[in-house]
Amino acid sequence: MLGRFLGRWGFPALPIAFAAVFVLVPLALTIVVSFWTRVGLVVRPAFTFTSYAAFFAGARLLVLERSLIASIEATALSLLLAYPIAYFLAFKASPRAARTVLLLFTVPFLVNYIIRAFAWTWLLGRTGLINALLIATGLTSKPLDWLLYSDVAVLIGLVTSYMPFMIFPLWVSLAGIDRRLIQASWMLGAPPARTFLRVTLPLSLPGVFAAAIFSFVSCFGESAIPVVMGGVGYQMMGNSIASAMDVLNYPLAAAISTVVLVTMMGLLLLWYVVFDARAFLGMILRPRG
Repeated sequence: MLGRFLGRWGFPALPIAFAAVFVLVPLALTIVVSFWTRVGLVVRPAFTFTSYAAFFAGARLLVLERSLIASIEATALSLLLAYPIAYFLAFKASPRAARTVLLLFTVPFLVNYIIRAFAWTWLLGRTGLINALLIATGLTSKPLDWLLYSDVAVLIGLVTSYMPFMIFPLWVSLAGIDRRLIQASWMLGAPPARTFLRVTLPLSLPGVFAAAIFSFVSCFGESAIPVVMGGVGYQMMGNSIASAMDVLNYPLAAAISTVVLVTMMGLLLLWYVVFDARAFLGMILRPRG
């Protein structure tokens, strides 16, 4: 009995305890500190909404708006790019080719993403490769300044940094769709476009939503890419947290972090309510008959 109890509850208790100590406790402390007050350079325990009022009533509210817009745009564009790739790997490519391509998508992440962002600054700069190609082909007579240190540059940086990650949950969801459902739709005379809209796309929505959550949350809290590709003064939520920490305003930094946390938890809760793990993983979790 003791061995069965330990086998059933002992091993799951280890990761739960780890998450509680190293994840939940720091998050709880962050929320608590967000209600504290700052007096000079000293932070004192209290229960006040001063930091939240300073965030929502100040210029950082504009940063929140910019972060939301940039994250939504980057997530939408990344989905438009990642979904066709995942669809091809799931339905058109052989399993061996799919594994090879997925492995290749992980290769760029062997290089730090900040270094990759700096590489984009050279490509998008006035003397960079892209401007040189545009001038050589006659599409423009002079370098385009808005390619770098702009919203466009930040969007490019966000998409190239997080779009490859989105391919994996999309591929898992698409690969788990029962092919018999698609074949049945074809046998009933439905054209490929209608089959995709009425069968494939709805069944892959759990993966789409999971990929969108990952991209949105990552972009929402990004701090390096806005500085490298947006230029000095370009801020998103991650930069606001860092700037508050630089001046030792820990309650404000905790309040901003709490706003990011609540946004993330809201998206995860929505995904949990609408979908479940079996729907996301599809046939991969189902026993093979």
